[in-house]
Amino acid sequence: MNSRISHPGVGLAVLLALAHSAHAQHAHGLAAAQDLLSRLKVHPGLEVSVFAAEPHLVNPCNMDVDAAGRVWITEGANYRSSFQKWGKLRPGGDRIQVLIDSDRDGATDKTVTFYQGEEINAALGIAVLGDQVIVSRSPDIFVFEDRNHDLKADGPPRKLFTGIGGVDHDHGAHAFTFGPDGRLYFNVGNDGRQLKKADGSGWVVDKAGNETWGHRKPYQQGLVFRCNPDGSSVETLGWNFRNNYEVAVDSFGTLWQSDNDDDGNRGVRINFVMEFGNYGYRDEVSGAGWGDKRTGWEEEVPLRHWHLNDPGVVPNLLQTGAGSPTGICVYEGNLLPEVFHGQMIHCDAGPRVVRAYPVQPDGAGYSARTVDLVSTEDNWFRPADVAVGPDGSVYIADWNDSGVGGHYMADQKLETMTGRVYRVAPKGHRPTAPTLDLTTARGAIEALKSPNLTARNMGWTALHAMGAKAEPELKKLWTDANPRFRARALHLLAQIPGRTEAWVDIALADRNPDLRITGLRIARAQGLDVIPRLRTLVNDPEPQVRRECAIALRHHKSPEMPALWAKLATQYDGKDRWYTEALGIGADRNWEACLTAYLAARGGIWNTTSGREIVWRSRSKQTPALLVKILRDPSTTEKEKARFMRAFDFQSGPEKDAALLELLTASTQP
Repeated sequence: MNSRISHPGVGLAVLLALAHSAHAQHAHGLAAAQDLLSRLKVHPGLEVSVFAAEPHLVNPCNMDVDAAGRVWITEGANYRSSFQKWGKLRPGGDRIQVLIDSDRDGATDKTVTFYQGEEINAALGIAVLGDQVIVSRSPDIFVFEDRNHDLKADGPPRKLFTGIGGVDHDHGAHAFTFGPDGRLYFNVGNDGRQLKKADGSGWVVDKAGNETWGHRKPYQQGLVFRCNPDGSSVETLGWNFRNNYEVAVDSFGTLWQSDNDDDGNRGVRINFVMEFGNYGYRDEVSGAGWGDKRTGWEEEVPLRHWHLNDPGVVPNLLQTGAGSPTGICVYEGNLLPEVFHGQMIHCDAGPRVVRAYPVQPDGAGYSARTVDLVSTEDNWFRPADVAVGPDGSVYIADWNDSGVGGHYMADQKLETMTGRVYRVAPKGHRPTAPTLDLTTARGAIEALKSPNLTARNMGWTALHAMGAKAEPELKKLWTDANPRFRARALHLLAQIPGRTEAWVDIALADRNPDLRITGLRIARAQGLDVIPRLRTLVNDPEPQVRRECAIALRHHKSPEMPALWAKLATQYDGKDRWYTEALGIGADRNWEACLTAYLAARGGIWNTTSGREIVWRSRSKQTPALLVKILRDPSTTEKEKARFMRAFDFQSGPEKDAALLELLTASTQP
């Protein structure tokens, strides 16, 4: 886990003493778990109950809930066992526990150990996808199978990937999740920073032709990936995070995650992961840390922390201050109050809170606020992960320790170790888990509509196998009032052989911008020629759709690409940083042609608010001379000059040298 004791101004020795003191007084067992409930604050109209407590589980690192409502837990009794004095506390290795509520009263009455072994000690990720269970524990990503459904692994796991750094460390391999397109999404923290083939023979080369390791060509630090279920066709979707603990994907294919700051700098952030973006933990060019002096840096440390003054850094959705962010999901059910519908729900173990971040469109990106789901002042409540049951109930895994994270935990004896799972639902609601009928398209559609990802995966898999036979039922779902259901249907409709182009074009003409975005993402994923479609979409009234157009142009070889990019650029208002960075992503490896096309489209009139921002972000041979013009313009303020001087750090070649010499010469002339 990523959490730690959070007491500003208190030294480590005092913290450890507090933790040991708290440990001596800490109660154990179901009664103690029930007692903690009185100190949990829950959102109005909801109640929180104990689903499971020790001895059913201890130190839950990560969690998933399957289509039957069973809760799967990776334990961390052997957390940090290779580094700390307490050593390995559970002989034989850590366990994957399956917690079962067979009488549907909201509490565990049976526990099954799915697997135990040293290779999964303190595994930071688990995803239950039908007959397969994907477990993340650096250096490996394991795939277990349970084809006879007895809740016992059929045998030793196979590896999907290996070579990931951060062994026995919180900043390594994290959980996988199933996307609405049928692909897998996952991330690794900044100690993970690389991905090797399953046999360890070398780094994975992604679809952009880059080796997936952090040597700044272009990737570094924490990474976000997408791949096919068999591990093929890896894409690196974002980089330069610190410890991006998990990634969540909504039905439109939009990615969300949290990221932890260097401890104590009040810079924890929530990210909308705009694909192929640099997220600024370290200097893009030099790899320097955020504390190394640079031109024009922000005065506030939480902002300075992410290099937000640098061209080429995607902005943060939200900064939440001090914390220890852990598990995250997107809640696409309707059992909870409306404020949570379609929103992230996220654990922050430091401030002991599980909260949502309701988002709304803001230019080409989003803005967000915070809404608490569960919180407490009890120092032992350490939410590690959150997941959604098949009825829309929310489950919270509580590591339950006063001194966890930062290579430390207070519970250092197996017999006193604790761990909890809480369930959040409307008052009086009993959990349910509908029986799935995957033999018919109609039954599989019901599974696809589930708020539970495992059920959704099973429905998706069945419908995808049916192909054209499922189209009539999927077409009905496409007309549903719920746009997220429509998006799920669209992903499958567009994968029916021979129907891809027709359904993509239907989506691109839809009134809902999220579905137009989804259609464009599907076009890219299915290898369609996006250029004919972008001719219209580049004039879309919604900046979020135009953002996706810019991303779709990235590395495109069409001779029309620069002109289409220029059309997007001429619609830029000069104030929307999301749009700035989308344009930058789109122009990657083709800045010369793109900037030339933009300047031509502006008829030479480029020294405007929006034109200056595009020059600031650009990486063309023309850029240094244009930066000089901006710096020598009398209307440029001193603060703006620092910002445009910083842009020189991202230029190279003789054009940069000539421009700097011109500036130096001009500054020394009387």
